[in-house]
Amino acid sequence: MSLPRFILSRIGALAVTLLIASMVIFSGLYFAPGSPLTFLTGGRTLPPATIAAIKAQYHLDQPMAQQYLSWLGGVLHGNFGQSIIYRQNVITLIAPQIATTSLLLLYTTVLVVAIGVGMGLLSAARKGVLDSLASIGSSIGLAIPAFVAAIVLMTVLANDFGWFPVQGPGTGLPDMLWHLSLPALSLAITTSAFVMRITRTAAREELASDHVDTARGRGIPGTVVLRRHVTRNALIPITTAVGLSSASLIAGSIIVDQAFALNGLGSSLVTAVNAHDYPVVQAITLIMVGAFVIINTIIDALYPLIDPRIGFGKQFS
Repeated sequence: MSLPRFILSRIGALAVTLLIASMVIFSGLYFAPGSPLTFLTGGRTLPPATIAAIKAQYHLDQPMAQQYLSWLGGVLHGNFGQSIIYRQNVITLIAPQIATTSLLLLYTTVLVVAIGVGMGLLSAARKGVLDSLASIGSSIGLAIPAFVAAIVLMTVLANDFGWFPVQGPGTGLPDMLWHLSLPALSLAITTSAFVMRITRTAAREELASDHVDTARGRGIPGTVVLRRHVTRNALIPITTAVGLSSASLIAGSIIVDQAFALNGLGSSLVTAVNAHDYPVVQAITLIMVGAFVIINTIIDALYPLIDPRIGFGKQFS
């Protein structure tokens, strides 16, 4: 498959996936218990004319299919509607939270690559005590949920030692990175353990291959062999592990967001769900689904760049 055809096919698949996701999200909220009209009226008994005007403003007087098409048309133009609770444009309302969550996920991914891939390669290259410690560490890391890691890190590194703040996203990039250090580490622990195991297994398979033995026999230094002959050939499973793990962090960020009061998309989603603020819930959920699908599409596109033998589209056949 040629590159232009591959790009078009992936864009088409992305569009179909997001369309189906939007239908599921909208219909799920439509049939959810409770009504946004209760929150719009504050539970008060209002004149019928006022209620009719409120319904018309938020398209609540239309059939479900027509409401969905109106909402979808607005989304395609970058308009997710108006928040029922805050009476603000949804994108304007959640834009700062998108930035906070995006920085958190990027920070966490960097930690995952540094810890998971780095320790995985080191464990594969050096057997013995280091390998045993890495194996034990990965087993412990896989058993620790993000919320447990958050509690432990807050108790030890924040409360006991006072090294990190425990609330808020901070202001300015350096301060934000400082505030996001513990949340990012909380998310990265389990994911790093998973990536480390995948990296260790893939690297060990390459270390046992004939071309690595040949390189060693030619007197090539071990670090060069590890970098050029092992890591490069093991990049496919490593990239898959890192990419899928990074995508799964989107869901995990909701818990960490709540624990550290980061005021990111996770906190807004929980607040909007509790308040039946449907436009905000729909926007955040669709953004998260879109981010997950885009990350997976990028992973697919990277395979032929890492290993030209794969070719665009061959991994799907």
